[in-house]
Amino acid sequence: MKNIDWVRKLTSRKLWAAVASFVSMMIVATGGTESTATQITALIMAGASVVAYIIGEGLTDASNKGIGEGIEYTIEDDEESE
Repeated sequence: MKNIDWVRKLTSRKLWAAVASFVSMMIVATGGTESTATQITALIMAGASVVAYIIGEGLTDASNKGIGEGIEYTIEDDEESE
């Protein structure tokens, strides 16, 4: 069984766009206004930006030798694990 690369999934713009689209369509389908759907979509995308920033900074900090006791993370590590 393959391991799921949660870092890549949670920082994917496609994932967050799909989530925002689904939520906004559900709001409209259940009788909500388009204005409400737009506001919630904006909040989801803003939250996605924060999540991606936090994960990116965490990976950067972890790859610094002084921080994380030599733990290194590179894109090549992900490609080798696939």
